[in-house]
Order: sequence, then structure tokens, then C-alpha cells
Amino acid sequence: MPGLFDPIKIRGLKIKNRLVMPPMATKMATKDGGVTDRHIKHYTARARGGVGLIILEHTFVSGNGKASDGQLGIYDDKLISGLRRLVQAIHSDGAKAGIQLTHSGSRTTRGVIGEQPAGPWNIPVPGDEEIPRPFTIEELKKTAGAFVEAARRAVEAGFDVVELHGAHGYLLGQFLSPYTNRRHDEYGGDWEGRLRLPLEVIAEVRDRLGEDIPLFYRFGADDMIEGGLTRKETKLIAPRLEQAGVDVIDISGGLGGSGRDRFTEQGYFVPLAQAIKETVKIPVIGVGNITDADYADAIVRQGMVDMVAFGRLLLSEPEYPKQAANKLRSVKQKPV
Repeated sequence: MPGLFDPIKIRGLKIKNRLVMPPMATKMATKDGGVTDRHIKHYTARARGGVGLIILEHTFVSGNGKASDGQLGIYDDKLISGLRRLVQAIHSDGAKAGIQLTHSGSRTTRGVIGEQPAGPWNIPVPGDEEIPRPFTIEELKKTAGAFVEAARRAVEAGFDVVELHGAHGYLLGQFLSPYTNRRHDEYGGDWEGRLRLPLEVIAEVRDRLGEDIPLFYRFGADDMIEGGLTRKETKLIAPRLEQAGVDVIDISGGLGGSGRDRFTEQGYFVPLAQAIKETVKIPVIGVGNITDADYADAIVRQGMVDMVAFGRLLLSEPEYPKQAANKLRSVKQKPV
């Protein structure tokens, strides 16, 4: 079996190793969501450190989908040049560049977007204070179109990978969750209905990306809340994501967050990733407080996951991938 530092090929893209920097919000953007010099410095330091793939922080596809001030945007063509500059900087330091496309749905405030937030139903994600209004079907079609246009801009900016954000209680995850989606039309009801919007967005974005650019999906595979999405359902849903055109499933969980406040053990989402991997043929990314190279290499070699995301560790130690490679290399060369 391949290890952590073996390359992986997805569609036409070859990534030099299986280390991923997952999307983590920096709040470094300009007022209108543009790239800044701080972004360049932040991401190139991690690219230089040896990570194979960097997926930029969640990037809003339309004005009413902005989650917070300082968030990166991809809702307008005027933002392409800054994103292209960032991609080129990441490439020049040896990593591939991905971008995560998102719509906040109800996970925003009037103060940020200037209007009442909208979601599947008038039920907020746990921890959020504002009561959302339900999206109309016409608005949902327009929002799906915003994802497609954002994907076009990502291609024009030169990104190697596009990821759709379907986790952490943002719009696509809100629609899939029975906790937040109480609709009675074709976008609600059983999991087939709740999955309709994500599948429509996946299909249209996949078509926009063409044959060579991989499409990742950040999948909230367990809401970890009573009345929410369960692993039993997501094991049925994952193959549908694959059939719709997703090339890699990036596993996370927790309706209102990643679970980091509830779990401290290394690899806390790896069992969830392994459970989803058993249902699909495409690669799966594992994450969850992973800090040890030996552990990360082992879960890849054992076939539990195909790629490993190092999040907070890369914020504190940008050079960690190089250190990990040296550590694993020295272990292999050690006399028996």
C-alpha cells in the first residue's frame, strides 16, 4: 500500500504527496473579499514547508452567502486576478492549489450581509442566534448558479482542485441535515429530498470544471447532535456523491463545527472517514488533530484513508511536512 509521502493521481492531477492543508479561515481578506499580501505570505509558507495540496479557506460565492468579515470571496470577476496571483505563489513553492467554495446559508448575520439570513427552514444551526427565513426555490436555483460561476472563476484563476463545502452547518450541509431542513417540497423530506440541492450543485460544477480538474466535497458525515444527520444515512449518501461526479470526499463532522471542542484524541474523524471509504471507490481524506507522522503514514498504508489533512499543526509549524518526511525516511533507513 502507498504511504503518506507517495504521490497520488486524481483525474489529470498528480499530487506529490498525500498531505493536505485543509481550509481554515484566516479573516485576512479585504472588505470586498479580495486577496491580500498577508494571504500570499501565509499560504506560501505552508507550500514551502512541503505539503502536497493546499485548499484555501472557505470562499463565498455570493454576497448573501458571506459568513463573516474578512472572508475570502469568489463572487465577482474582479477577484480573479488576486486569486490567480495567490495560485501562482503557491505553485512556485511546490504545492498544488485548491479552493473551497461555500455559501453560509443561515450561518451569517444581518450585520455581515445586510439582510435576514436564509436557510432551508426557519431553524438556526445550533449556536447561531439569528432566525433564518426559508429560501425560495427560485433563490435556490440562483444560488446553484452562483456556485457554478464561482467554479468558472476558480478555473480562470488556475486552481488545481475545487472543493464544495458541505460540512460544519453551511448551506449544503444545512439542506442535507434533518435538524435544519424541515421543508415539505422537493428539497426536503427524506434524505433523497434533502440531498437534492447538493447533487444539483455537484452536477453543474462538475460540468463547468471539465475533465481534468478534480472536484472534492467536504462532507459533514455525522451531525453529532440529536435529530441530525447520522452515519447510517451518510453511508448511503456517499455513493451518491461519487455517482454525481465527486472525485474525493473530504470527511468532517459536527453540524455547528468540526468537533475539535468535543474531541482531543488524534485522528478523531478517521473512523468516520474509514466508514465512508468502505462505501465508495474514490479517495477519502482523514482529519482530526493529527500531529504524528507515524500515525498519519500508518492510516494511509492500512487503507483507512487515502490522504491526511494536517490543520492546526500547519498553522503553528509550516515546515512540519519536511520534518515528517525526514523522520519517516530515517526510520526506514534504520538498521534492523
